[in-house]
Amino acid sequence: MTRPAYAAAGVDIEAGDRAVELMKASVARTHRPEVLGGLGGFAGFFDAVALKDYRHPVLASSTDGVGTKVAIAQAMDVHDTIGHDLVGMLVDDLVVVGAEPLFVTDYIACGKVVPERIAAIVSGIADACVLAGCALVGGETAEHPGLLEPDEYDIAGATTGVVEKDRILGANRIATGDVVLAMASSGLHSNGYSLVRHVLLQQAGWQLDRHVDELGRTLGEELLEPTRIYALDVLELIDRVEVHAFSHITGGGLGNNLARVIPDGKRAVLRRDSWTPPAIFQLVQQVGGLSQADVDATLNMGVGMVAVLPADQADRAQSVLGARGVQSWVLGEIVEHDGGGAAQLV
Repeated sequence: MTRPAYAAAGVDIEAGDRAVELMKASVARTHRPEVLGGLGGFAGFFDAVALKDYRHPVLASSTDGVGTKVAIAQAMDVHDTIGHDLVGMLVDDLVVVGAEPLFVTDYIACGKVVPERIAAIVSGIADACVLAGCALVGGETAEHPGLLEPDEYDIAGATTGVVEKDRILGANRIATGDVVLAMASSGLHSNGYSLVRHVLLQQAGWQLDRHVDELGRTLGEELLEPTRIYALDVLELIDRVEVHAFSHITGGGLGNNLARVIPDGKRAVLRRDSWTPPAIFQLVQQVGGLSQADVDATLNMGVGMVAVLPADQADRAQSVLGARGVQSWVLGEIVEHDGGGAAQLV
């Protein structure tokens, strides 16, 4: 099919080429020494010689998207933060096992390629890769006229990391008496937006430009707050403190995600009085008339990452995180338990 015919079908190859040119500088900022070549090839290259110093390297991988938070970015015509959310979802799933994120690839599907918009999305991805210490080695932008509206898009990605086999973290390391250390989220992160949009935008009829006193800014600004990226914080914590496991608090809420790393015969008992969820969480619950169980099972409630570690390591862990600007607190402890319910909020 010739280029004019493809353009008549709604696909603009020249716009795609321009988008690549606009994003080249952003991608280059993320490159680690192991990255070979640049954009435009059929595959990205990462020199595996970087793994030669590992005794028994194990590769870890993660893939994810951003979900319906993209609808907020599209409605506000702000596109340079949503990529930050994507990387947060990717790398922070990876680091919970102790793996260092090495590189990321992305996929953007859109109804129409607007080069400046695609470049803004990729710029956000690149900014977040820098914060996570990983490289953006490639991606794909696909134009889907007729499937997506001209201003619609969705993004997804994948990441690969590496960890020494005998340093993989998880449920097998957790012991009775360990403490559960919470790390504050930056807000909703990238989960629960179907519920939040239903409650605030559809049921309550609030507009994104509405100033909300409890939030100290507009609703749209709050909803677009980028996901906090914990990758380098977690890796430093692993280097300086004995840690048994981590849990990235995403869809499903605090209890359900923490339960994924709690071994049989044990339970994480979490104290509600150890923290006050930020205003956005209270607002969604109150405006929607939602039960505590509903919000607990959907939103992170102000806890974005959790570490499980020996009790005598808690003070040092908080000091390490505090020096990196991460608020943390002792959320609960691990106890012996027979039966269901691996995590309990009391």
